[in-house]
Amino acid sequence: MNILLIFTFFIISGAVRCIDVIGYSGGSVLVDSQKLWHTDVKQYLYIWHNNKWNILIKNKDSCKWITERRFTLFCTENEHLMIFIRDLNTQDSGSYWIGVEDKWSIKMILKVKEDSCCGASQTVMVNTGQTANFTCLYSQDYKTHDKIFLKKGNEMIETVFSTTNIKKKKERLNIHEDAQNNLFSVRMTDVRSEDAGVYLCGVQIYRDSYSYSILTAVHLHIMMPPVFGDEGGSAQIICPYDPIYKSKSKELMKSSTDIKTLMEMNRLSVNDDVTASVFSVNITGLTAEDSGKYCCAVTSETDVIYLYTHLIIIIKQELLLNKRKGDNMSMECKHYAEYQKVFCKAHEVSMCVNDGVSQSVRDDGFSLSDETSTGVFTVNISHLREEHSGVYWCGSHIITKVHLNVTRVSDFSNIIVISVSVLLLMKTIMLLLNLGFIRKINKLKLPDTHNSFMY
Repeated sequence: MNILLIFTFFIISGAVRCIDVIGYSGGSVLVDSQKLWHTDVKQYLYIWHNNKWNILIKNKDSCKWITERRFTLFCTENEHLMIFIRDLNTQDSGSYWIGVEDKWSIKMILKVKEDSCCGASQTVMVNTGQTANFTCLYSQDYKTHDKIFLKKGNEMIETVFSTTNIKKKKERLNIHEDAQNNLFSVRMTDVRSEDAGVYLCGVQIYRDSYSYSILTAVHLHIMMPPVFGDEGGSAQIICPYDPIYKSKSKELMKSSTDIKTLMEMNRLSVNDDVTASVFSVNITGLTAEDSGKYCCAVTSETDVIYLYTHLIIIIKQELLLNKRKGDNMSMECKHYAEYQKVFCKAHEVSMCVNDGVSQSVRDDGFSLSDETSTGVFTVNISHLREEHSGVYWCGSHIITKVHLNVTRVSDFSNIIVISVSVLLLMKTIMLLLNLGFIRKINKLKLPDTHNSFMY
């Protein structure tokens, strides 16, 4: 049977083309066959293993993106058949047969190398509005080859940048090559939620009848601004996504136990607005335990796209502090190591966060001491001034509202003086009243006294 199968391939293809491809363990390869996809017939991918050809992919419904595990065949805009293999390992080395039934076939020899320079994927997390930086390493052997930067979408791989077509570079993107260190860096400014996803960077190798790319994956995770909710109230976590994922599976993740418990208690409701490309989750009856990091996950054929946010709970019990000017004071704020400390002065807690970064009070008299083991950090304020009075927000994923009132010393002294004066006046009045009462009694007794002297 194996002999007949190989014989059939040769008859179909005539003079069979053989292409050589190099990849690196942990990385990916993207091969342009330079052959047409042919939507009206079936595409296939076989691998030679255990002395026989084994099916990896065989198109059943003529779709233009076919994925089986780490192997993908897809159709480009110019109708070329592309081969994409990700998460390579040395066992992937060997012979492959790619083709379109009754049209053409190609034999591909893949060699997977081990090299510290290439292959290792990266995970980059950045807040919305900030700048993301990627570093793409390549082998010394490919210094003169074209560099490319791609984004993997739903059933597509889009070229974001290529040194062969600089005009194709996207806005907010800067590329810089450091040939001496065999790398090029990518700088993406003003990051937005739709920038989240899987990027591929590497080098392009051209041959007479085909081309291929040696690629490294970069997973860009976006941290959205935090969501605030009052203890006992409700909060809505909004997860925007690229419209190309409107038909894909979406879910909110924290830990399976937390989400499952919320659903069982009917405290969680979900809505996917495909028109607006927004997936939203509403949580009611908020407690301190609901606070923490949440993840909006969109699942495509081969990857999961993540957007992260923090749910911050403002506890009901507020703190009222009355202090005198010139005094020192300390306050403890709840904190866990993995969360960013928040201590700021503002009318609203949302004003304490700008582009996902907490804004701390900047004052020479303020200092913070971290006591992670006790779950708190301490804010110390020395030489209090009147302008320190106001509303503060203190904590991390659980926030306490603090009212600080600083009173001038002179005012405080006046209060004491007035209080003492009032007390003295009252004592004086009581004394005078008592003296007058005694004199009155004495006057009433005078006649008897006079008579006694007469005798």
